[in-house]
Amino acid sequence: MNKLLIITAPSGAGKTTIMRHLLDRFDRLSFSISATTRNRRPHEVDGRDYYFISIDQFKQKIVEDAFVEWQEVYENQYYGTLKTEVERLWAQGKDIVFDIDVKGALNLKSAYPQQSLSIFVKPPSREALLERLSARRTETDESLRKRLARADEELAYENKFDIVIVNDILDNALQEAETVVSAFIND
Repeated sequence: MNKLLIITAPSGAGKTTIMRHLLDRFDRLSFSISATTRNRRPHEVDGRDYYFISIDQFKQKIVEDAFVEWQEVYENQYYGTLKTEVERLWAQGKDIVFDIDVKGALNLKSAYPQQSLSIFVKPPSREALLERLSARRTETDESLRKRLARADEELAYENKFDIVIVNDILDNALQEAETVVSAFIND
């Protein structure tokens, strides 16, 4: 049976770092590339990090029922998992890992309840989250404020996921994730 590993967290909690570590450790895992309407960051590559599409294209794909799940995460910033992406990776015999927002993760878990493991990555504190987001130097004061407000909302969902990993000491969080994922994909 093909499996889905869903990793979610408030922005800045470390889900992408953990996801990349797991991809390096497990050959059976492959990254699901999400579609988004947000602007591409300088280090990001279309088709590797995200499929960057316009708002009009995204809305057309909603009408076409092309997404397994989608969310308007911030005003006019849509993210979604294309059905074709899941089909492409499963056709390659891969288990799929998702780096996805909290509500999208819940929708994905709901769509594939028997095939998925959901991991919520939690920052050790709100202050640590603020430091991490500020250190990125990719946020304006306004976008930082929005991300923190959203993080406060998302943290209330942690009990809806299969596993919660507190990312305080990164090496410990990586080891915990590796142990949990190994048991899941080898089950």
